[in-house]
Amino acid sequence: MKGITRTFLTGLAAILPLLVTIVLLLWLGNTLENLLGAVLQWVLPDILYFPGLGLVTGLGLIFVLGLLMRAYVVQGIFNWVEGWMQRIPVVKTIHGTVRDVTRLFSSDIQKRFGEAVLVTLPGLEGKLVGFVTREDFTGLPDNLGGKGMIAVYLPMSYQIGGYTLMLPRERVEPLDLSLEDAMRYTLTAGVSAHKNDD
Repeated sequence: MKGITRTFLTGLAAILPLLVTIVLLLWLGNTLENLLGAVLQWVLPDILYFPGLGLVTGLGLIFVLGLLMRAYVVQGIFNWVEGWMQRIPVVKTIHGTVRDVTRLFSSDIQKRFGEAVLVTLPGLEGKLVGFVTREDFTGLPDNLGGKGMIAVYLPMSYQIGGYTLMLPRERVEPLDLSLEDAMRYTLTAGVSAHKNDD
């Protein structure tokens, strides 16, 4: 019985990420088509509308939003809306988690983290995966950081939270993993990510 259960779970682990990805893409496509398609059918003459136009329009709008996010004014408005959402108890948890996971897979991770490192804390033999977030403390209070100090973010598994520590540079060692793989390793409590994982 254990062999059957183990085999089933192995198959489930193999197929589940693929199924979840397909379901999310189908959901996004159907949502865009249903919402925007209905609006386009109402606005456009029948001869100009074709099935799938809502999806194409939605993808185009997402691309345009990506372009607009490069403008400081749009970023300011977007940050204001996000700040407002962070004040609503349940919404901030859902929004924060989704935001952090999507940023993990975007180029934004390169801007937020300098490098993946292993951190050795005093009195502990174990090591933690961290990300260097600051090496220059110019303009900040003197006791926050100084010469030879760096800021290292230590995320908790499953993005529950994390800590930012100011440490001497010698307290960390470089980790031979990409930022994406190191973050994936941390978020999944060490279950995921390989050095050659593309």
